[in-house]
Amino acid sequence: MKQIKLKGKAIFDGHHFWGPDKVLILDENGVVEGISDEKQAGTDVIFHDGILLPGFINTHCHLELSHMKNVIPEKTGLPTFLTTVMKQRNTNADLQETAMEQAAAAMWSAGISAVGDISNGPATISQKKNSQLYFHTFVECMGVADAGAESRYQYSMDVLHQFETLNGPMHNSSIVPHAPYSVSKTLFDKIANTPDNTPFSIHNQETSAENELYATKTGSFLDFYNTFGMDASGFQPTGTGSLEAYLPYFHLQKIILVHNTFSTATDVRFAEQQSSDVWWCLCPLANLYIENRLPDINLLREMNCKISIGTDSLASNHQLSVWEEIKTIRQHFPEIPLEELLQWGTSNGAIALGIANKYGSFQPGAQPGVVLIHNDQASRLI
Repeated sequence: MKQIKLKGKAIFDGHHFWGPDKVLILDENGVVEGISDEKQAGTDVIFHDGILLPGFINTHCHLELSHMKNVIPEKTGLPTFLTTVMKQRNTNADLQETAMEQAAAAMWSAGISAVGDISNGPATISQKKNSQLYFHTFVECMGVADAGAESRYQYSMDVLHQFETLNGPMHNSSIVPHAPYSVSKTLFDKIANTPDNTPFSIHNQETSAENELYATKTGSFLDFYNTFGMDASGFQPTGTGSLEAYLPYFHLQKIILVHNTFSTATDVRFAEQQSSDVWWCLCPLANLYIENRLPDINLLREMNCKISIGTDSLASNHQLSVWEEIKTIRQHFPEIPLEELLQWGTSNGAIALGIANKYGSFQPGAQPGVVLIHNDQASRLI
C-alpha cells in the first residue's frame, strides 16, 4: 500500500509539538501509521512550509442558521440578538440549503474535520447524509412553561429519531437543553434522564441577563418572554447564578458548556465539583459579535478546566473557522502557548465529542485529516 509522507517546519500531533526532523506517515487513505525520524522515513517525503496538525474539531456550531449571515447587527447583547433571530429566522430561507452546503464546504477547506452541530429541526439532515465532515447533532429542546414540557420534549425526540437514521461512522446525535433561560425544570429533568444520550451541550452564561434572571427574576429576559408571549410565571429565582441551578440535573454526566462569557470562579468550582466530565467550549468571535466581551479564559486555565473551541453560527460570526477563533484568543491572551490552544482545537474537541479514536490526533490508526498552518492561515492538505 502506498504511503503518504509529510514534513513541515514542525508537526503538532494533537497534544505536543515535534521538531522539524520528523515525518508524518499515513497510508493512502489518510490513516496515520506514525511519526518517524526523517532519517528513517525513506524517500518521497513531501515538505510543506508551515505547521502540520490534525484536522480541527468544532464543538459548537449552528449550521442551520447559515442563511442568516450579515442579517443581525453586531454588539446588540444576547436578548436582542435572540429576539432578532426568532423574528428574522425565515429571512433568506430560500437560500438555506445552499448556504448550509457552502458553510460546510468552507469548514472542510479551513481544516475542520468534525463538528458538534446544534439543530432545532431536521433542516440539516440532507446536508449531513453524505458529508466529508463528521457531525454530532445536538438536537436542541426548549420550552419555558412546565405545562408544555411533554409536547416540547416529544417534538425534539421526534427530530432526534430522524437524525438517528444517520448514526454510524460519520454521525451521532443526542437531545440537549438550549439554555438555562429557555428550559423549564420539568423539561430539564426529561432531557437529563433520556437514556443512551451523550454528550450533553448547553449555552451557558452567555449574558449577564441570564444570571440576573436566576438571582432575582429581573432583567431583559422578562421583556424577551413578553415579546413572544412566553409564560414564565412558573419560573422561580434561585438566588444563585444560572449554572448552580441547572447543572445538578446532569450530575456525573458528560456536558459541554458553551460560551461561558459571564462564568465566575464560583461557577467553575461548582461545575468541577459536580462532575469530572465538564467541558468548557469557547466561541470568542461570536462572544465579541453579540456581547462584545470574552470569557475569563485565564480563569478557566488556572482552574485546570478542560477547554474546547466552537465557532457558533454565521448569524453571529463572519466565518466558521477554528483557526480564526484560535487567532482571536491569541490576540487577546498572548500569554497562552500555541501548543495549548491547538490542543483545545484538536484532541480536546475530539475527546469532548467522544471521537478521539479517529479524530483530533496523529495517533496510529486515527484518520483525522491533515491541516497546514502557513502564513497565519489554515488550509486542508488531506
